[in-house]
Amino acid sequence: MAETTEFRVYNTMNQQKEIFKPVVDGKVGMYVCGVTSYDLSHLGHARAAVSFDVLYRYLQHLGYEVTYVRNFTDVDDKIIRRANELGENPLTLSSRFCQEYLNDMMDLHCLLPTHQPRVSDHMDQIKDMIAQIISHDCAYTIDGDVYFAVDKSPNYGRLSGRKLEDNRAGERVAVDSRKRNPADFALWKAAKPGEPSWDSPWGPGRPGWHIECSAMSAHYLTFKFDIHGGGIDLIFPHHENEIAQSCAACQESNVSYWMHNGHVTNNNEKMSKSLGNFFTIRQISDMYHPLALRYFLLGTHYRSPVNYSIAQLDIASEAVFYVYQTLQDCEDALSPFQEVNGPKVSVTKAAQECIKKLQTDFQTKMSDDLSTPYILNASLQEALRFINNSLNMLKKKQQKQQKLSAVVSLAELEKEVKGVLSVLGLLSPLTYSEVLQQLKGKALKRAGVIEDDILHLIEERALARKNKDFSRGDQIRADLSLKGIALMDVGKDTIWRPCVPVPVEQEPQAVPVPVPVEQEQQALAS
Repeated sequence: MAETTEFRVYNTMNQQKEIFKPVVDGKVGMYVCGVTSYDLSHLGHARAAVSFDVLYRYLQHLGYEVTYVRNFTDVDDKIIRRANELGENPLTLSSRFCQEYLNDMMDLHCLLPTHQPRVSDHMDQIKDMIAQIISHDCAYTIDGDVYFAVDKSPNYGRLSGRKLEDNRAGERVAVDSRKRNPADFALWKAAKPGEPSWDSPWGPGRPGWHIECSAMSAHYLTFKFDIHGGGIDLIFPHHENEIAQSCAACQESNVSYWMHNGHVTNNNEKMSKSLGNFFTIRQISDMYHPLALRYFLLGTHYRSPVNYSIAQLDIASEAVFYVYQTLQDCEDALSPFQEVNGPKVSVTKAAQECIKKLQTDFQTKMSDDLSTPYILNASLQEALRFINNSLNMLKKKQQKQQKLSAVVSLAELEKEVKGVLSVLGLLSPLTYSEVLQQLKGKALKRAGVIEDDILHLIEERALARKNKDFSRGDQIRADLSLKGIALMDVGKDTIWRPCVPVPVEQEPQAVPVPVPVEQEQQALAS
């Protein structure tokens, strides 16, 4: 294990940050609730996936051997309903959308979990757990249905803080008057005509929603493991019910840390399929680079709600362009000096201080419950500014030793920045120039133009300026700025790059302005 500050995570169970200590030294077991696969995934699903992908990456960065399990719910009422609407087999439909989800995750640079179990492949484990719960007198059968008796769970409500009498009956299912307690929930549902079913000791049927995660987490991680994660909306009833049924099956059952990501909101209302106010990942990545979407999501602390905003996506897109343009400029400047080496060439003191600060900030802030906004908006920006300032100095006349030292310093800084980007999942396997071209392609699409249109306008602007028609030249530049295209005069040439669309009276920002994070840091300090 690498030396580091103590890693602290917010545990929903105790509503406080706690020092992370795994059950088995050097190893981590992590289970995250995945998607119900009946449609394309939306921004809320992306938020959860990216949040726990960063956790997965950071735990690996700290040196842990991580077993990461994220399930697919491929047997569910919603899937059956959608399949019936489309005249498709439910398992075929869910399998198709499982693959679509994986395609989206690849675009978002989310690493593949160690295991991705599907409910349909784990019926034996589910039925075995239900049998255990029944044998411990914590569930009962009615006409082929099996219900968990919440009255048998003395600590029911400890995760959500709800009292049993406050619980909402009928969450995700219809109220059933046959139940002993309205809050009792289904472990097994008797087969209905036209629905997929599996044989069981209680008759043909299929699992309830909650039992699947208890059974699959126990199968892959045992009844005692380190982290259980998911969206904040899963705290109740899903995770509350998981705890109840897992403890009923095995008294030793325990999850050390419950972690939950905040909602994605649209006009300050939770974004979800049921509310019909959602945007799919595909809809967004069609217009914005997936790295921009990931950057946007990481720009807010994972526990805080993030409000969907085109303006914020524009800012994130420009920020990613700035990152990759800086790295490209650095690579171009270093290419003539590939053989620079030896003990006589050392990193400058200023560069050493910049590198040390980036390393310290990254370790300190990431170990404080994954404070990604600070890294993106402060630490990373400082390092990129230092690189750009150093690149400008490199262009000036310097003594040979001074120049070689600047080159070595830039190479070390680039390596550190890439290391940070890698842990955040923002480092593409493509070349810097390829990513920049992709970002420019998305900007053109948003602007509704092709590059030839811009090149023609650049020529027209140059001619207007040559003829001293500066108002026309300014108008061309302003019109393009409105569309998110910035014209940059570099010597005698004019180049273009994406920018945040700005009103006519404003100049396009060449560098994204960091968003203040002090208030958010204070809010999350508890």
